[in-house]
Amino acid sequence: MDHYSRMIALLKVLLPLMALALLSTLFLLSRNIDPMASIPFAEAEVKERIRDQQITGPFFSSSTEQGDQISFSAGKVSVADGNGLVTADDISAQVDLSSGARLVFFADLGEIDIANNTSELSGKVLITTSNGYKIKSDQLVSTMTSLSVDSPNKIIAEGPLGTFTAGSMRLTTHEKTKSAQMVFTNTIKLLYDPKIR
Repeated sequence: MDHYSRMIALLKVLLPLMALALLSTLFLLSRNIDPMASIPFAEAEVKERIRDQQITGPFFSSSTEQGDQISFSAGKVSVADGNGLVTADDISAQVDLSSGARLVFFADLGEIDIANNTSELSGKVLITTSNGYKIKSDQLVSTMTSLSVDSPNKIIAEGPLGTFTAGSMRLTTHEKTKSAQMVFTNTIKLLYDPKIR
């Protein structure tokens, strides 16, 4: 048997033994875990979960009578004290219109009134559209079962025409064409940028 063959034979025995020694030290040096120990939660978090009914990371979807698809997700949803109000934070919603366009909504906070079929987004509210618009507001009020969204306060928008502001905005379904339309009112100012087109 030559030197190379002896070396291979020795390594075939030595390497598995080294691996076994490494694995055994891993188990010997690992901490003992008490299976009966409680899961570490902050006491304040436990009290909050006991006090409020809440869901972490909820997602739901539905459709309107016009065939628009709506999906909604949030970081956390809490049920208020039996008054039919649901509060949510870190909200994102997507509306796929029957016309093929898409609207995506983001907001810091939201309040859903199930009894009155309304929701209100507040904080930093952002709407992005599939045709290239980004609309910022601090409040949006909408219905839950139909496409009716209002921003009663000032909006700032960027899009294919440039940058514009308006005192209020309304997104509804046109009665005759049944397609979605966005209407801006109350002192509209447009800064047209021909380079964007």
